[in-house]
This record gives sequence, structure tokens and C-alpha cells, in this order.
Amino acid sequence: MKIAILSNGNANYSTKRLVEEAEARGHEVKVIKYKNCYISLDEKHPEVFYKGKKLGKYDAIIPRISNNMTRYGCAIVRQFEMQGIWTASSSIAITRARDKLRAAQILTKAGVDSPKTFVSRNTTDIDALLDQIGLPVIIKLATGTHGNGVVLADTKKAAKSALQAFYLYNEDGTNILLQEYIKESAGTDIRAFVVGGKVVASMQRQSLDDDFRSNLHKGGNGKSIKLTDEEKKIAIRAAKAMGLHIAGVDIMRSTRGPLVLEVNASPGFGIERVTGRNVAAPIIEYVEHNATRKNSKDRVGA
Repeated sequence: MKIAILSNGNANYSTKRLVEEAEARGHEVKVIKYKNCYISLDEKHPEVFYKGKKLGKYDAIIPRISNNMTRYGCAIVRQFEMQGIWTASSSIAITRARDKLRAAQILTKAGVDSPKTFVSRNTTDIDALLDQIGLPVIIKLATGTHGNGVVLADTKKAAKSALQAFYLYNEDGTNILLQEYIKESAGTDIRAFVVGGKVVASMQRQSLDDDFRSNLHKGGNGKSIKLTDEEKKIAIRAAKAMGLHIAGVDIMRSTRGPLVLEVNASPGFGIERVTGRNVAAPIIEYVEHNATRKNSKDRVGA
């Protein structure tokens, strides 16, 4: 197969691992820096150009779109979709996952348990909101990532100050979420790596100090962990609800059961180093099975 990996470059660990596994299985792989691509909006011949040349036909693409390039990255993915090329993650699924408000609405509709969440554009509602959600409260930007754009407020005064600061510097109109603080899981969460409807690896992340955020990017520590059947089911259900076949599902353990915090459309591969589990191989196997099947159907229908 001929596979394109849309990435920021070959130096990225996840990209290197995908290339290694794909080439080991005999595939031709090209890493494409999607930010350097441009597209031709021709209804009969939608094309993607890279380094001044048309990109040839691929059997499949694996998007690894960074959070700060979501709009343009998804536009490039969409262009490949217009060409009828199979993609491991659709442009619409990536876009949904990157908007925390939209993702929360989708998960709620699918019956996936999550921390209680409120959204308001009016700081005058804060007293009523806090009465319902309780203190302390987590305040986060809908487009934040790696633990950025997230604060913990212990008092109403602190919550109001944080909201006012977010609104003041939030020029692009990004939604701001107020989320229930799960005391029993403070500074700890679980990352379940889902591929093709199966959990292929899982780890527990723990902050190294009193930070309530457990992200590895914030210096958190990870260790391999065995999920309960309920945790596996909720991780798989959350990925499916978001339309993602490859996803990192973040879960908190609470007194009322597992709660999904977030579904990541381009999960990092640091979980391999923590758990010793190979997550790149099942991704390539998933691509092989589904892209081959899709391309076979196309040939039959031609």
C-alpha cells in the first residue's frame, strides 16, 4: 500500500513509529508536512499540492493534526476525502473532538458519563452556576490542549476573576467551560488508547506535585494500568460517539464510576514508553484492513 502520514515532520515520535511499523510491513510511506500543502478547489479535479507538485494517488492517509493547526489541517484532510482517498480519521471527527463544548454535547447525547459541565458567556450568571456545580470548579477554554487554558478556582471570587480574565483575552470568541471538580481523582487520570473499537494500551497519569492536571506534557508521571471492563466499554463508546477510530480517551475514576474527560483525535505515543505496548502496529493493521476493503469496493463499483 501507499500511505501518507500528515504530520509536522519526521522528528515527531509518533510519526517515526508509524513509519517504522508501516515500512516493516512492506508499505510505501511518505510523511507530508500538511502546513506546507496547498489545494486546488476544482470541482472536477480536487488536488493537493506539496512542494510545488501534485501529490500522487494514495491508498490511505493517517492524519496527525496538531491542535493549533486544526482548521487548515482538516481542510487538507477534507481535500483528500474529496479525492476518494481513505483516511484513518475523518476531517469532521477531528474537528468535533477539538471543540470541547461540541464534544461534550456529543458525548452527553451518546450517554457517555462525564463530569458535570456548564457553559455561559455571561459572568453575571456565575453565582447561579457555581451553586449548581459546586466549589472548587475547573474553568477551561473549549480549544485548550495539553493542560493549557485550564485553571482551578477554589472560591467564587477566584472563579469570577478567572472568567473575566478569560473573556478579556479571549478575542476569538472561544467558548469557556465550567466543569465539576472530581476530588477523588485530583491530579490523576487514565489514558485509554483506542484503535478500531479496541483498547490497545492504557496508562494512569499522576501529577508530580499538587497540580490538579496530570498531563505528561505538564510533567506528569505515567504507569501502566489494567482497566476494568466498565472503563474499557466507556472508552470504546466515547471514541465511537466522536466518530474516531484512533483516539486517546481520558478517564477519571469517581465515586459514581468512570467519567470521560476528553477524547483526543491525535493521541501521543508516549504511552508506548510508559506501558511497553506497541500502539503503532495496530494502527497500521487497522489501516491495512479498512483501506484495502474500501479500495476493493471502489474497483468493483468502477
